[in-house]
Amino acid sequence: MNGQKAISVLDSMRLPNGAYTASVSDDYSYVWIRDVVYTVLPFLHTPCERYEQAYHSMFDLFRNYEWKIDIHTKKRPQYLFEFIHSRYSTDLTELHVEWGHAQNDAIGAFLWGVGEGVRHGKKVIRDAKDLQILQKLVHYLECLQYWQTKDNGMWEENMEVHASSVGACVAGLHSVKMLVHVKEDLIHKGEETLRFMLPRESETKETDLALLSLVYPYRIVDRNMALKIVTNVASKLERKNGVIRYENDQYYNEGSEAEWCFGLPWLGLCYRELGKMDMVHEYRLKTKRIVPDNWEVPELYIGGKNTPNKNTPLAWAVALSYLFLEEREQDEIRHEA
Repeated sequence: MNGQKAISVLDSMRLPNGAYTASVSDDYSYVWIRDVVYTVLPFLHTPCERYEQAYHSMFDLFRNYEWKIDIHTKKRPQYLFEFIHSRYSTDLTELHVEWGHAQNDAIGAFLWGVGEGVRHGKKVIRDAKDLQILQKLVHYLECLQYWQTKDNGMWEENMEVHASSVGACVAGLHSVKMLVHVKEDLIHKGEETLRFMLPRESETKETDLALLSLVYPYRIVDRNMALKIVTNVASKLERKNGVIRYENDQYYNEGSEAEWCFGLPWLGLCYRELGKMDMVHEYRLKTKRIVPDNWEVPELYIGGKNTPNKNTPLAWAVALSYLFLEEREQDEIRHEA
């Protein structure tokens, strides 16, 4: 498949400030922190500056709202608008509409991406001010007591303690502990919560597509737990055109749950982490089936229909599909060996 087309599609959602809109659709012409983290993963191993520029734009965003971060490193947010917002307008300013902004996983994802960028030689950190922002975000998670606090989670829905959010924060704190001061106890508390919760996602959800993040890209669970998570998602949530987020999901549900396209390459990427190359091959075929020639991978197929929704292409879906399909030669060499 022509991977250059995928990069062109991602570039169509790239803003002059270096961030990305989630999609070109009217509904998604906003910047989500988490979506940007996933969207720029293909550029982590390339010499271009898209990875750095995306993170610089988010550091600028946090600098703009540093006054807010300062408040909530000492006083826990009580209302959703007090949390660091999860989505912004294309000029990276807050939107004054009600939203499920309590998304601790987005902050964890950002921290993880910064540390990962530094480890790959990316000039993600520009100056002492960026490091100061990073330190304040660590204090923000501590003030929130992320390891036991209900949040809206990856899917921006009901407030409960989500293992995927706690895991993202654990991964993020691990990732930046060489860059700023992170109390070991702050990580241990999150790890203890995960030991108690996993392989469940939350009190109401036995399994959830969001849990795959703990296997890829975060790699914070051991092999046995990773296998449990991946097996649960594949056996209970996988469908023909993608993976449902969780059982009885009502978003774009017209008789059954919506099938999220990025679920198939995401499962493939997890099987690659586990070294299960036979499954990688199987998911490559499944992923190729849902990636169109123009690489405009949809967000999802409407539940009960064989029709994609209007959030097409979804930047995050294009990025995960590209990451999975474009490294096939390396996988095939490994498989033959």
